[in-house]
Amino acid sequence: MRPTFDIDALRTMVVGTELGSFARAASQLGRSQSAVSMRLKKLEEQAGQPLFRRNGRGLTPTEAGEGLLAYARRIIALNDEAAASLGVPIVTASVRMGIPQDLFGDVMPEVMTRFSRRRSNVHLEVRAGRNHGLEEDVHAGRLDVAVAFFPAGSSAHGTLLASLPMMWLGMKGIEALSGEGPVPLVLFDHPCLFRQTALQALDGKGRRWRLSLTTPSLAGVWAALRSGYGISVRPSFPLPNGVRDVGAEFDLPRLPVIEIRMISGTELSPAASELRDILADVVRKRRTARKPTMRR
Repeated sequence: MRPTFDIDALRTMVVGTELGSFARAASQLGRSQSAVSMRLKKLEEQAGQPLFRRNGRGLTPTEAGEGLLAYARRIIALNDEAAASLGVPIVTASVRMGIPQDLFGDVMPEVMTRFSRRRSNVHLEVRAGRNHGLEEDVHAGRLDVAVAFFPAGSSAHGTLLASLPMMWLGMKGIEALSGEGPVPLVLFDHPCLFRQTALQALDGKGRRWRLSLTTPSLAGVWAALRSGYGISVRPSFPLPNGVRDVGAEFDLPRLPVIEIRMISGTELSPAASELRDILADVVRKRRTARKPTMRR
């Protein structure tokens, strides 16, 4: 007989893997740890092979477990979406997207408005964070869709939505760049595509530089720039007050363009497919509406 996987057990598997702890999954799902253990054991019995291996105090999926995990996410998404379409209030379908911090404030308001009008009963989970790793999260099934920055010509990575110039940014009248001293840089900590671009551009021109501040937070970058703490490289999306392009003024090296690309999982649910299309449309429209002046 074909096994019929228990959807509650599949949900436990997904939540526990994403949280990195089945003990935390038990708390989130309102179940005891013994109940969670029983569900995982039931899954292994239905699969007829081990799905987890012990890693210290925790469990990590085996190769077979990773395969089932990808299916489990799709099964749960379709189950929850079907329930939502029937008006079942206790179950909420969920779609998961990732977006770099640079794009969040400009892109997400319209995306959320349009998506909620079409899918008012669907839970939207947004990971607005570091660009690094978003593609991996989609391929691993932790996200349904994502937009991310890539170097120009990265045709192997998703669908091209827009190309943007990168800019040297600082505050008006910044004094830290005067004289012959090293260029003070405000950058994301490693790994970061913009950090790599800035250092390569300066090294290529023989310009000395120093790290004046590193941070994982875009808000931290903007605060440092507004205080005159240094300069940074970012894409030419809407800039906060007090921050401007200083590249030409201080004869800094030209920077390449950067691409925004859409990465999406395979066999998306209808809601996730709709979110993907809305997100792509908004990013393209925002890029068309704002055509920054390129440095000559």
